[in-house]
Amino acid sequence: MPGRRADVLIIGAGPSGSVAAHALASQNFSVLCLEQGDWVNPSDFPGGKPEFELLARTTWAWGPNERQAPQDYPIDVADSDLDLILFNAVGGSSLIYGAQWHRLLPSDFRVRTLDGIGDDWPIEYSDVEPFYAEVDKFIGASGLGGDPACPPHEYPLPPLPLGRAGLRAAKGMNTLGWHWWPGCHAIPSWPYKHMAQCVRWGVCERGCPAGAKASFDLAYWPHATRAGAELVTGARVARITVDSRGYASGAIWLDSDGREHHARASAVVLAANGIGTPRLLLMSNEASPDGLANSSGLVGRNLMLHPNCGVMGVYDQEIRSYTGPAGEPIYSLEFYETDENRGFPRGAKWNLMPVPGVLSVLDLYNELPFEQRWGRALHDLSRRAGHVLSWFANVEDLPEESNRVTLAPDLSDGSGLPAPRVEYRLSESVKRCVKFSLSRIEEAHRAAGAIDTFVVSGAAQSFAPEVAEDVPEKAYPVFGPGHLLGTARMGTDPTTSVVDPFGRCHDVPNLFIVDGSVMVTSGAMNPTSTIAALALRAARHISETASHQRIPD
Repeated sequence: MPGRRADVLIIGAGPSGSVAAHALASQNFSVLCLEQGDWVNPSDFPGGKPEFELLARTTWAWGPNERQAPQDYPIDVADSDLDLILFNAVGGSSLIYGAQWHRLLPSDFRVRTLDGIGDDWPIEYSDVEPFYAEVDKFIGASGLGGDPACPPHEYPLPPLPLGRAGLRAAKGMNTLGWHWWPGCHAIPSWPYKHMAQCVRWGVCERGCPAGAKASFDLAYWPHATRAGAELVTGARVARITVDSRGYASGAIWLDSDGREHHARASAVVLAANGIGTPRLLLMSNEASPDGLANSSGLVGRNLMLHPNCGVMGVYDQEIRSYTGPAGEPIYSLEFYETDENRGFPRGAKWNLMPVPGVLSVLDLYNELPFEQRWGRALHDLSRRAGHVLSWFANVEDLPEESNRVTLAPDLSDGSGLPAPRVEYRLSESVKRCVKFSLSRIEEAHRAAGAIDTFVVSGAAQSFAPEVAEDVPEKAYPVFGPGHLLGTARMGTDPTTSVVDPFGRCHDVPNLFIVDGSVMVTSGAMNPTSTIAALALRAARHISETASHQRIPD
């Protein structure tokens, strides 16, 4: 692509990159997007194959350290309490998300004011609300309006069925008098644009074989390319280039054969997620040894991961608990807001999750002697598939500068570029919230009639003995966090933030960040709806201010 120059270069084709590409191309800007992954055909996903669970633990594992695919980069997690989930492809990690489609609550933008901790955002819920609504309509979000725990809003499509599992769990919540509401999803309840109707296979978190989930390769990229955006796959970006005046001039990228290219642009938009974005800024150190846009020293810091903890419940009746969405048939915000009586600030959002597959059920019984997991006994345990439900708590993670992304000194990707290194420790308030959540979830299962319960094993990792004392010995492997937030936070003060309220870097005025890196606090909601809305807001600002935007020579 010699001599090629675009108005806007976007790095990353996940949710935020796809939204920005469509918004800018629709305003007649020339848009070039670089994505180091490739397109994935829905028929390639494992959920429709007999060997689904085996593929889900190998080729289609959530974490890049397990998959080790050519398009991945390894992550050094030796100094992290948690492993990480991300996926490099057109559509990014939305290919393997559960498509829970929640907005942050107004309180999430004012944590410092309300609770005296963390920081307030430089914007409020009302600033983002119209962009939430626009993205909802574009993707055909499904749900039921009127949740008394949330600001009033409606969904373009009706909610997905609760199913036997959702009804059973909801009955238990009613017995306790606790809040619950039908799940809201980026999953159409009938055919919508390029997406099919949900067929409730329950395998959403390994990719939807039916093409019935608003992963952003389906929900946005067909529209973005039709509007004129150009997407290059297999493009691994090595660094952002700057001119003599300090303006971003484009990016150096490597193709699958290792050949180097220079994509030039008038403005550069980073959409590489909360790990990839700080990694790329830190690798772009020609102008400063501390990396690009890092005069505050906060690039990579304040990493928030939304630690997940959960309890599996076994029920005596067949409740078809393998059916989707997965996602959540129902959710609960009963313990979302701060309650000082609990002994920790903020809280958690609960997700009721299906359990597709027999191996996931057999994992519950790994502590049994071999003879009780073999032959006839194995078949008896296998018959519990369809009887098992999960309640998971998505715990709010508050920003701490010590939780950060840096460059690994002795680990690199397949192109020889430095891998990201994650330093992350669970805070004491998170540990207390996890312990509280596990106890309450146990109650919810028992109230719904569970005959046995199993705490997810990873919930007790890295805990002090007094915190983990109530965690049962029976457990099965935890799934790690897939929400990568806060590593290039927004703000109005260049000394305490990386970007302004529209994602523009304080240090480099034609460099924008639109992914979850910019979030000031995490809330406890699944963040993709917020990330997409913020990306649309930033893209609109870029187009509206383009006439007086400073550009490189």
